[in-house]
Amino acid sequence: MEHTPDIHFKRIMAQTVIPICKLSETLCAAQRKMVTDNAISIAQAHFSDNAWMRAIYADDTPIGFVLLHIGSDYDDGIDCPGIFLWRFMIAAPYQGKGYGRQAMKRLLHQLQAQGIPELYTSCGLGEASPEGFYRQLGFEPTGEMYGDEIELRLNLNRAH
Repeated sequence: MEHTPDIHFKRIMAQTVIPICKLSETLCAAQRKMVTDNAISIAQAHFSDNAWMRAIYADDTPIGFVLLHIGSDYDDGIDCPGIFLWRFMIAAPYQGKGYGRQAMKRLLHQLQAQGIPELYTSCGLGEASPEGFYRQLGFEPTGEMYGDEIELRLNLNRAH
């Protein structure tokens, strides 16, 4: 019987930041155009008063990165009435295994437990767009744009 790894979040520490940054190098060229490098995301998070970031692990192996932005902040370029999924990535070797979905479900469960009613995100369109992934989770377009990205919203009271 195949082992199902425990998908969970861990703080990024001085000794783990480089492996988390290197996960971006596993993405194909089209995905790299859609997903900001983890090194840039970590730097931006450090300069934001509204960021919450974690590495995503499968058991003891780092497989991805998640970054939330809480509230609106002109300096960060985020105008959102609530919680915004600023960045989310799963390294290429771990895609297609359900790990991204498991990580998102864990994140959504945490947000629901905090009484947060909805989660916003945005994504580019075209080759390697994550729009389908987000729509499968129940995100719906709001009709708004973040630059050239569409804004999506998930009602956490209806999320599975």
